Amino acid sequence: MPRSTLIDTLCAVPDPMLRIAPGGQIDEANTAAEAMLGEWIRQRSFVTVLRQPVLISQIEAAFRDAKPGTTRFTKTDQAGETVYRVQVTPLSAGEDGVLLHFADVSHFQEAEEMRRDFVANVSHELRSPLTALMGFIETLRGPARDDAEARDRFLSIMEDQALRMNRLVGDLLSLSRVEAEERIRPSQDVDLRDLLDGVIAALDQTAREQDSPVNIEAAPGDYRLRGDTDQLTQVFMNLTENALKYGGAGRPVTLRLSDGEGKGALRGPVVQVEVIDRGDGIDPLHLPRLTERFYRVDSHRSREMGGTGLGLAIVKHIVNRHRGRLRISSELGKGSTFAVILPRG
Repeated sequence: MPRSTLIDTLCAVPDPMLRIAPGGQIDEANTAAEAMLGEWIRQRSFVTVLRQPVLISQIEAAFRDAKPGTTRFTKTDQAGETVYRVQVTPLSAGEDGVLLHFADVSHFQEAEEMRRDFVANVSHELRSPLTALMGFIETLRGPARDDAEARDRFLSIMEDQALRMNRLVGDLLSLSRVEAEERIRPSQDVDLRDLLDGVIAALDQTAREQDSPVNIEAAPGDYRLRGDTDQLTQVFMNLTENALKYGGAGRPVTLRLSDGEGKGALRGPVVQVEVIDRGDGIDPLHLPRLTERFYRVDSHRSREMGGTGLGLAIVKHIVNRHRGRLRISSELGKGSTFAVILPRG
C-alpha cells in the first residue's frame, strides 16, 4: 500500500490506529492514537510504547506467522480504566509491517459487569426467602407435623416470605417494562392534581393505621401535562409509600404541587411535585446512590418493611421517560424531600 494512501486511511479512522514497521518501531499513528498514547510514540519501539505482554506477543506472532489476531489492551489514567479490543493485522505478509486497530469495548465490559451484578443481587434477594420456605416446609413435615400452634405460626411466616418474593418479581417485571419504554415519549393528558388525589385515596388506610396524615399543598392552577397516567401513579405511590414508611408513625407527609419555568437543560413550563416527610433523614453520603438497583441505606430495616430495593430505580426510569428530573434532599433529624420535576410538553 502506498505510504500516502496508508496515512490518509489512518487519519480517516476515528479509532486509534498504529503501523509498526518491520524493524519494530511505530512509524505511523493517527490523531486518536497520539491522543491515547502521546505524540512521543513515533519512531519508538512498540515494546517500549505498549508494554503489555499479551499484546506484544500477538504483534510478534503477526510478524512471525503473517496471520492476523485479536487481543486486549488496557489503558489506565486519572479518568479510570479503558479496555480496547486490538485487531493486529500483518501488511503484505509482514513485509510492510503490522497494523493495529484499537476499539474501545469498555462499555461492553461495563454492561457485562452490570448484568453479573444484577443476577447476583436478584439471586441473593430470592435465596433468603426460598431458604426460609424450604426450612419451614421440612419442619412442618417433621417435628411440627402435629403441632397446630407451630404450624399456624410457620404458615404465617411462609406467607410473608412468599409475598416478599412476589413483590420482588413484580418490581423486576415493572423495571423491565419501564426500561423497554424509556425512549418512547408518553402521549396521554394527565392532570397531576387529580392523580395525586387518587394516590392519597389509595394510601388512606395505611396513613390512618400509623396516624400519619397525607396532605396536598397546591396553589390554584392548571397542573396538566403530557404523560403516562399509570407510570406517574406508580412514581407517586412509591414515593408517598416510602415517605409513610420511613417518615415514622404520627408524622405527616406533604405532597407540594407547584408550577413554573424549568432551569438548565430542563427549559420551558414545568410542574413540580415534592414528597416531603418528617422522618430521621438520610445521610448525604447515601443520596447519590439511592436510585441504584438494590441499594439500601438500611438493608435490614428496608426488608422488614417490605422493600425490594428497586422502587427508586423504577421511579428514576419513569421520570427519565418523561424527560424530567428527580432531585433528592435530606437533613438528618429533619426528614427528606423527593422532588419530581416534569415538563408540560
